[in-house]
Amino acid sequence: MTELDEFYLVVKYPVVTEKSILMIERENKITVIVDRHVNKPRIKKVIEEKFGVKVKKVNTLITPHGEKKAIVTFENVDDAIKVATTLGIL
Repeated sequence: MTELDEFYLVVKYPVVTEKSILMIERENKITVIVDRHVNKPRIKKVIEEKFGVKVKKVNTLITPHGEKKAIVTFENVDDAIKVATTLGIL
């Protein structure tokens, strides 16, 4: 399986809300909805391989709608903006 295929199996779509945009700009974090059965190390691996960035931390939670949300924190200051631009959020 290629990294492109694995990325789209793990990450369903990015969250684009006012709060998530502020997190990208101020806290160097990006929020995405992921497959419910994926663990934190796999989310980290897929994002690092796809975008060539260093992930500092991954937090996950289950939304009231039953979806799994991942908040990914990056090591470098501009990495969240780089990833958001590549995904078409910014």
